[in-house]
Amino acid sequence: MSPAPAGPAAPGALSVELSLLRHALEAVVDEMALALMRTAYSPNMKSSLDLATGLCDADGELIAQSLTLPVHLGAIPNAVAAVRRAYPAPPRPGDVFVLNDPYDGGTHLPDFFVLAPVFWPAPEGDGPLAGHVVTVAHYTDVGGRVAGGNASDSTEIFQEGLRLPPLKLVDAGTPQEGLFRLIARNVRVPRMVLGDLRAQLAACHTGVRETGALLRRRYGDGGGLAAFRAETAALVDYAERFARAELRALPDGTYVFEDALDGDGIDPDPVVLRVALTLSGDRLVADFTGSSPQVRGAINCPIPFTRSVVYACVRCLLSRDLPNNGGYFRAIEVIAPEGTIVNPLPPAPVAARGLTGFRIANTVFGALARLAPERVPACESGGDTGISLGGYDAQRRPFVYLEFLHGSWGGRTGRDGIDASASVTVNFSNTPIELVEASYPLRVERYGFVPDSGGAGAWRGGLGLVKELRFLEAEATLQVRADRQRFRPYGLAGGEGGAPGANLFAAADGPLPEDGPLPEDGAPWARLPAKTLLTVRRGDRFRHILPGAGGWGDPLERDPALVLDDVRQEKVTPAAALARYGVALRRAADGAWEVDPEATARRRPVNGATVPGAGDA
Repeated sequence: MSPAPAGPAAPGALSVELSLLRHALEAVVDEMALALMRTAYSPNMKSSLDLATGLCDADGELIAQSLTLPVHLGAIPNAVAAVRRAYPAPPRPGDVFVLNDPYDGGTHLPDFFVLAPVFWPAPEGDGPLAGHVVTVAHYTDVGGRVAGGNASDSTEIFQEGLRLPPLKLVDAGTPQEGLFRLIARNVRVPRMVLGDLRAQLAACHTGVRETGALLRRRYGDGGGLAAFRAETAALVDYAERFARAELRALPDGTYVFEDALDGDGIDPDPVVLRVALTLSGDRLVADFTGSSPQVRGAINCPIPFTRSVVYACVRCLLSRDLPNNGGYFRAIEVIAPEGTIVNPLPPAPVAARGLTGFRIANTVFGALARLAPERVPACESGGDTGISLGGYDAQRRPFVYLEFLHGSWGGRTGRDGIDASASVTVNFSNTPIELVEASYPLRVERYGFVPDSGGAGAWRGGLGLVKELRFLEAEATLQVRADRQRFRPYGLAGGEGGAPGANLFAAADGPLPEDGPLPEDGAPWARLPAKTLLTVRRGDRFRHILPGAGGWGDPLERDPALVLDDVRQEKVTPAAALARYGVALRRAADGAWEVDPEATARRRPVNGATVPGAGDA
């Protein structure tokens, strides 16, 4: 993604005082995120960083968000609004609230929102409400029928785990021990879950403390509340004016794009995502009318997450100087008809809504590419793959492994796609192999790039990845939430789509495969559906191949020197260099690959001539 240049479209500059306040507020939420990362128990929070923190004003308007997941940006105000509806009486100092209900402020059950009020510091004690600190984090397990909380084949939300409406977790400083016991009793790994929950409490405590300290430093004890409210309102208004000025600089029109999910894990039919982006002056409408109805499987996407994904995508196109607060949301309207895949009605299951969220992002970016073709990359690998493994060891101790695997970015104007990078709309990090093997009954047999998987283009798409796991306990349940095995990540401007993904399984008592190209269906590897659930036993292996990302531009316009470099780095094979890029290679005297200029000249277009087929001599 190539954001707009910094500054020129902005409606004037912030004053020094407001700029200092903006960055001070962002420092508070970043410190909250760091506190959560450092105290969390689960690798999904500590290493993958599947979390976010934010600060809202007293009315629930987002005024700052942390350096973590962009797709959580728009969901935070919904959680604050849900708590305020459930508890209309003014909160008290020391109160902390929790929720995860996707139909009442949340996005899916594994995401716990924990939030606390911030009160104005006063000499005689806490003063009036000044705002709310908010944390959201993805839990390793929330109970339900399948360990890990991401099963695609649940058919109603009641199968998906513990469902919490807005509740008080701490009442005026007193922990609600009954709620803690209830949570512990309903999850498979209570020590990890309660450890993560207390990490969110620590992050909220950090946010309350640091916001109070900031208010005292800036405004002094006993006064300044009106000034704080006016200044934060000015920051939010500035973000709105900034976003509208950026939108006015883009061409008006309606830009339509469609993409699809392979299926919902139950029914085989494709699930269509359709968006019409209409830009009129300083207002952008994202209309999802025409998208598939909600489905039986758990890939339905609640409306707060749909909105949040749209906000994150549009944010990528705007200036890097735009403040990350709720002001710029005002310039964007999201239309998502009820009862559709992007706005399901209860009790539709939503645990695997992340897949649909990523496909929403792919669809919105596809439409944005028609609005600003030089600034939007081809499709990234398609989102993430969620893998969970749940079972018991020889001492009957439970374990739940949860990991999200990310691929690469699509090619873009002037640059190849970034290999092995999380999707544009998230900031996930890699979980080290050593941590996986030390924490779970797994051995990582293989983890690396897949040659020739990036979409060919003048600017190549990023490569897909392969990860292979061997199971080391007697028995466990493996659940895989994946996609893009049927509909490849798209290319742009004449670029090719990325290679599709695959799930492969080899039983311990079957023949050992040789390393090599992707095997055909059958022995020694069995192909599995994109969304699958099965029992695995000691020595069984699971190999997941992430899709490659799309290419940008005509592959025959790619510089042969770049193709040669890809071959030398083993990202592209010599055969693919010839067949897809028209670049013929030969071995030099020292054994290294080099471009064969004469053969290449015969195969690449000259004066508009057509390149011969791959089988032509």
